[in-house]
Amino acid sequence: MNAPRTIRLTELSHGGGCGCKIAPAVLTEILAAAPIRGLPAELLVGNETADDAAVYRLSDSQALVATTDFFTPIVDDPFDFGRIAATNAISDVYAMGGRPIFALAIVGMPLDKLPLEVIGRILEGGESVCAEVGIPIAGGHSIDTLEPIYGLAALGLVHPDHVKRNSSARAGDVLVLGKPLGVGVLSAALKKGRLSAAGYAAMLAATTKLNTPGEALARLPGVHAMTDVTGFGLAGHLLEMCRGSRVRAEVRFDALPVFPEAVERARDGVKTGASERNWKGYGAEVELAPGAPAARELQQVLLTDPQTSGGLLVACSPESESAVLAEFARGGFADARAIGRLAAGEPRVVVR
Repeated sequence: MNAPRTIRLTELSHGGGCGCKIAPAVLTEILAAAPIRGLPAELLVGNETADDAAVYRLSDSQALVATTDFFTPIVDDPFDFGRIAATNAISDVYAMGGRPIFALAIVGMPLDKLPLEVIGRILEGGESVCAEVGIPIAGGHSIDTLEPIYGLAALGLVHPDHVKRNSSARAGDVLVLGKPLGVGVLSAALKKGRLSAAGYAAMLAATTKLNTPGEALARLPGVHAMTDVTGFGLAGHLLEMCRGSRVRAEVRFDALPVFPEAVERARDGVKTGASERNWKGYGAEVELAPGAPAARELQQVLLTDPQTSGGLLVACSPESESAVLAEFARGGFADARAIGRLAAGEPRVVVR
């Protein structure tokens, strides 16, 4: 009798993780056709600058942070998929400077393709991350879908004075990135059977590491803006910061933290379709560093690589750089480093 076939979650989805996001240019067109009207004064952060979460003032000392994030599998292990998806969703609360308080589950599963025990393991993975944070999954919603989908609606609290937008950066600020780049490349390599066990372990460790320093970073006076790097890649989310803040970014490519195996696989031609869509959407606003075609191709792939549960991107005064790096170090983010700075000028990303 033949043994039952092992289910690979990534085979059930057309994309994976935050690489499933709608392309930047298409999303802009969709949102432009559906303007939001009647915004209350209590809504401190809405959709105007493509920020990480909405923030609603409850009182002079308290505001509610609300966000939702979900996607199709980036890995094959159900428990790991649940952990990554939950970590990614909660990250948006930390990116606004908030403290998570509870979550709601978003579940879409192909019931004709996945055994109930596999679905249960996905939910267990998400619940384990919420337990690590110390918050409950207080409810949610589930539907029968063609592809596996899992994520959370996450809610948190923040003092109104400590809200960190992606649009409040200043010329002269230093840019600090908390996690290494290359998750999209590694996930593409996994799907092709070209990712080593060590590469998988490194990807899993990063994508399940909660961006908890965000709450403390938001209280540092020298921290002016924050966002987390996800599906639009470093260049895309940095451009959102530049557009909202009306500054330009200068990035030192050699200073970027990157998974070593992601560099190797990218040089072998491994990349995601989302990376190409990202470049088509905003490549005209990115100036790559001079060099040989292969070197520029590597820059493009890593800068546009969709990050699932990526790192915090912080804009801070030069005087606060050491304090920001120390806060990341306290949280165990050994790869955090300064990657460039902001300057006056037309919003764009210039790579050195």
